[in-house]
Amino acid sequence: MNKYNKQKNSSGKSSTGFYGNNNRRRRFRRNDRRSGRKPNKSFNPRLVVGESKNVNQPAQKPYIVVNKFTDFSLEPDLTNNILNRNYVEPTPIQDRAIPEIMAGRDVVGVANTGTGKTAAFLIPLINKVMINGNSKVLIIAPTRELALQIEKEFFSFTKGLHVYSTACIGGASINAQVKKLQRNPQFVIGTPGRLLDLANRRKINFGRFDSIVLDEVDHMLDMGFIHDINKIITELPENRQSLFFTATLDKKVESVMSKFIHDPVKITVKTSDIRTNIHQDLVELRGREKITVLSEILDKEEVTKVLIFTRTKRGADKLYKGLSNRGFHSTVLHGDKRQSQRRKSLDKFRNGNVNIMIATDVASRGIDVDDISHVINHDLPETYDDYIHRIGRTGRVNKEGIALTFVA
Repeated sequence: MNKYNKQKNSSGKSSTGFYGNNNRRRRFRRNDRRSGRKPNKSFNPRLVVGESKNVNQPAQKPYIVVNKFTDFSLEPDLTNNILNRNYVEPTPIQDRAIPEIMAGRDVVGVANTGTGKTAAFLIPLINKVMINGNSKVLIIAPTRELALQIEKEFFSFTKGLHVYSTACIGGASINAQVKKLQRNPQFVIGTPGRLLDLANRRKINFGRFDSIVLDEVDHMLDMGFIHDINKIITELPENRQSLFFTATLDKKVESVMSKFIHDPVKITVKTSDIRTNIHQDLVELRGREKITVLSEILDKEEVTKVLIFTRTKRGADKLYKGLSNRGFHSTVLHGDKRQSQRRKSLDKFRNGNVNIMIATDVASRGIDVDDISHVINHDLPETYDDYIHRIGRTGRVNKEGIALTFVA
């Protein structure tokens, strides 16, 4: 029996066992964020909960890594920075992508979240800039958090290398970003809306970049950025190296890819959507208030660091107040927060100042915190992809994780 349902489960039946057929996954239409129209459907987690334990799935052959980081013929100072991070053996996406990017090829990478794809494109591009000081790199990400996470990883690789970056994201001072752009950094990492705003002000010229990365393209399209991406693509130089990373390759993604990239090397290391080290369970409410059930879970000794997802910003704030009234210290992350507040909330959670973070789906991608023990879906996600990226915040770096979803 699911231990998270034990206390008030009068039926005596387990709430697990709703193992869905993968072919029955459904995606419901995402609400129009710009119009503010509310979605009227939710993803049904009963379709997939237990998928990671499905013994009928064929065993995946493990990928055998061919290289070590010292085999890539990188610049010595960059190699030292990589080794100082205790990176010795690359992940599969890094093992396959880094040599191709270093050879100047266009690359399409299809990989799950948490597979090391950020380093897969940062390392060879930093090396490229170190060899050719005139090279400039533009990296486009769907969310502020992911852009900042990419920049954080960039800093760890470029210590002492005199290679610089500017993050161009919404919610932060555009004037400060303009000043940093005037210093001519080799890397610009940004979100589509802010990058276009800067271009419209003639503060950034996309034609000057000879290396372009589109990261998590599927999520960018889900968020309604397709027109922004197409506008940026039309301004890029013909002679460029293009890198394209996505978790899925549906028709919309392939449409953007066909305009952006030519004769690419396609690298697929995506094995399954749900990693086997994430244990999923449903928590049956059976008429009980969510705040009561949630409090009982948070009191459990094994719940050491938890990320709680709500559907709306208002719901996140309401839950924060409810938990505070019950003596729980938490922090909140959603789109109505200023960028400085969002950064402070994430830092408090990452550094262990609080062990509970409440977030909307803005946090389902780009949040790289290795020691999250539990993800709790307080409100149902809207789509299958939202569900996958929410629960993917736990069980990282081969650790065990638990994902719980509240159902009525």
